[in-house]
Amino acid sequence: MILAQGEKVHVILRRNFEGDLRRHFVGEIVAASDTLARVAGYTFVLDNTTGQFLRRRERRIRIIGLAETGNIINVLPLTADIENSQYKQSTEGKLIVTDGKNFTLDINEFGSSR
Repeated sequence: MILAQGEKVHVILRRNFEGDLRRHFVGEIVAASDTLARVAGYTFVLDNTTGQFLRRRERRIRIIGLAETGNIINVLPLTADIENSQYKQSTEGKLIVTDGKNFTLDINEFGSSR
């Protein structure tokens, strides 16, 4: 298996249409097979009025397709604190996801913050 129980991930979920919500997910692998992972964590959704990603309060369990076309899955350090994950602007103006202690991930693909 490519992912193991206990690993932490950041997932950028593919939008199918221009108007679809921009969703990201940060969580911990609960179980995984070759093509699917059960992940417990938090959904972040882009608020189009403020241009910022907002974290949903409730912890969720999602099934993520590991072979899903267009999804980007980043493996985070095992020390990443999922409970304190948040989106921020870095000092360079780039969009990052961080727990403020153990990891910082620049999620800009080509310099745009959205």
